[in-house]
Amino acid sequence: MPELPDVVVYIEALKERVLNQTIQKIRIGSPFIVRSFDPRIGEAEGKKILRLRRLGKRIVFELERDLFLIFHLMIAGRFHWKPRGAKIAGKYGLAAFDFLTGTLLLTEAGTKKRASLYLVRGEDAVREHNPGGLEVLEADVDAFRRALTRENHTVKRALTDPHLFSGIGNAYSDEILHRAQLSPVRLTLQMSEAEIETLYRAVRETLNDWVKRLRNESPNRFPEKVTAFRPDMAVHGKYRKPCPVCGSPVQRIVYAENETNYCARCQTGGRLLADRSLSRLLKADWPRSLEELEEMKGSRREP
Repeated sequence: MPELPDVVVYIEALKERVLNQTIQKIRIGSPFIVRSFDPRIGEAEGKKILRLRRLGKRIVFELERDLFLIFHLMIAGRFHWKPRGAKIAGKYGLAAFDFLTGTLLLTEAGTKKRASLYLVRGEDAVREHNPGGLEVLEADVDAFRRALTRENHTVKRALTDPHLFSGIGNAYSDEILHRAQLSPVRLTLQMSEAEIETLYRAVRETLNDWVKRLRNESPNRFPEKVTAFRPDMAVHGKYRKPCPVCGSPVQRIVYAENETNYCARCQTGGRLLADRSLSRLLKADWPRSLEELEEMKGSRREP
């Protein structure tokens, strides 16, 4: 799912192409994409885009006549900038927005159609789509502490809760926690003041760092390679690969459709966190540390 750094770079690229431009035509390729019915989506045609902004992980186009297009890309939704009149891809195409300068295509890979588009009228209607999470890049450490300790969650869950923090998802939370050298299952109400301040700095440094990296990846070009798995990430998507800090193999916790990646040596004092499916399978044989894991591997290799 595109998170704060990806959305920021998307908006910067969109501003260069569609800001102060008029939407000439909207073509809908999938009936699942439009989730609102009043105003009708066709009312956005002929309107100029006055402003673009981020709302958590959503992208908002502010139009004339107090209209707002709200895009939520979810996991697999992506934008593409193409020559004017570009066709909507049959399998993955969701919608096309035609401008004099080109066409903005919206696609979604996969069979589950989760991306959404709303056309709403007025700022009050826009606020209904705002989960209300804290904008950490605009907040001080006291505001961060209040949001983090509002409820007693694991720090991983707290960071990815859009009602607590804005724009942070599964990928960048892994990177943040690795930078902070904190366990993803550390309970927020048990964190020390030093740990909270360290986490606050790690959030800001990680998000700012990745915004800069993504900008440098596609200067003067539309960002086409928006993905949650990047080769220069430290731990996210790097299961069994060496941690760039200590060289230990990156571990994971799998749950539902997501997984948490972490370095046991850097973040949990060498302790392996129980993966629900594997720990149920192995039961008492579940390794508790990196050392036990290596011993288990060694015993399996013995003739």
